[in-house]
Amino acid sequence: MRLVRLGLTGLVLLAYLALALPVQLVAVRAGWRIAAWIPVIFHRLTLWLLDVRVTSIGTPPDGEPSLVLANHSSWLDIVVIGSLRPLAFVAKSEIAGWPVIGLFADLQRTVYIERARRSHTAEVNETVARRLARGEIVVLFPEGTTNDGNRLLPFRSSLVGAAGAVLTETGAGSVRLQPLSVAFTRRNGLPVTRRERPAIAWYGSMELAPHLKAFLSDGPLDVEATWGEPILFDHTLDRKRAAALAEAAVREGVKRSLSGANRLSGGAGAGRR
Repeated sequence: MRLVRLGLTGLVLLAYLALALPVQLVAVRAGWRIAAWIPVIFHRLTLWLLDVRVTSIGTPPDGEPSLVLANHSSWLDIVVIGSLRPLAFVAKSEIAGWPVIGLFADLQRTVYIERARRSHTAEVNETVARRLARGEIVVLFPEGTTNDGNRLLPFRSSLVGAAGAVLTETGAGSVRLQPLSVAFTRRNGLPVTRRERPAIAWYGSMELAPHLKAFLSDGPLDVEATWGEPILFDHTLDRKRAAALAEAAVREGVKRSLSGANRLSGGAGAGRR
């Protein structure tokens, strides 16, 4: 049954890609609004096939340009966040060369950063600033890498500089920095333990294929995506302080999710995806 599920998942996703990719190519080049929604539909279909249920908690950006700062422990974070609303990611440049995934990342207008080249950070900040100035939502993972899901790595502040670039280029009074926490909370209806969480995460030197096979062999997964209180970045706030505030908010969001506090309180603004 598990092999059937794996095969069905692959076939459905390939069929969707075959139909949606040509439309997405034309939509991106033509600047059609549907170009922003095709990736959202793809991510939601993927979650459904993977039997992953996402609960969105809090108030997401609604028509407001935002730089989203999120924690990162797995490839699944991309699918979860991408299912919430139209947005673009900042990702390591290696992803551009990955089969299929790289192509879809391109079509989602991902901003790539060459981590080995420090001078590239300024270029990426300028690109992200232009996206924000156009009213877009851009997601970055300030930890800089994935982890085992049981901890939060320190947030790096370098790419938060994009918010400062927006103030300089547009004369805006402030830019919205949006903390977002993603937590894997329950598997097969039971709380995910500290020992189980690393098996869901994808980090270090783990190979993707065996990880996916193991992931698909287990049951339904519940995920909570919590939008924290927005941080207004202005001329009185430097990027290091902004990154620290976002890290604290994301850490609190993860803590509430893993402790079950959101389930007990009913999760203000919660909605199932």
